[in-house]
Amino acid sequence: MKNVPQHVAIILDGNGRWAKSKGMPRNYGHAQGSKNVERICEEAWRLGIKYLTVYAFSTENWNRPKDEVDALMKLLRNYMKTCLTTAAKNDMRVRVIGDITRLDNDIQDRILELEEATKNNGGLNFQIAINYGSRDEIVRAIRALAKDLVEGKTDWSIVDEALFGQYLDTKGIPDPDLLIRTSGEQRLSNFLLWQLAYTEFYFTDVHWPDFSKEELVRAIEVFNSRNRRFGGVKEETNV
Repeated sequence: MKNVPQHVAIILDGNGRWAKSKGMPRNYGHAQGSKNVERICEEAWRLGIKYLTVYAFSTENWNRPKDEVDALMKLLRNYMKTCLTTAAKNDMRVRVIGDITRLDNDIQDRILELEEATKNNGGLNFQIAINYGSRDEIVRAIRALAKDLVEGKTDWSIVDEALFGQYLDTKGIPDPDLLIRTSGEQRLSNFLLWQLAYTEFYFTDVHWPDFSKEELVRAIEVFNSRNRRFGGVKEETNV
């Protein structure tokens, strides 16, 4: 493929509806969706994508029924184990964005272990948004910046977009070039609101468990068909 976006972000939607269409419980859909994350990570790297960020669990997801939340936390525990193996096999660096302090201690420990174990890997940069909400992220960033200002660690005169970006969960990670949302919904759902300012959006009716390499290629082809302009100047797509 000629032009491949450097950073692709995906809102993983439709696991429950996919399961319902097959006469299975919602948790089955989440389990199959988790397996598809691993497949798409491998395909993304083969296609030349350098950064992949997925929306796994939002700050609003705590409002789901308790049994579903409990099942998602169990799935998350298991995924942290398998992701460590997958990352080692594929030389993948894994980072978690979001406020992990609300998660159980054992999950927090596994996240920190995974990040530490993969920090020097040179393959795909894989970001997982867990207990993530963009408004929450921005508020946390403002608090951290305000604290540094009060303590004299920085100065108002140098505060700009670049400096503020250093306080976000995505510090050191380039903004997404392409956002994909599966399952037909066409909204951002509080995902990367700051980072998506100049991102191309792609929406598909395909449920996440059925999202394949072919669907990813189709999204990239649509991305390549668009004229990306900032301030009237066409942007050169990353190669």
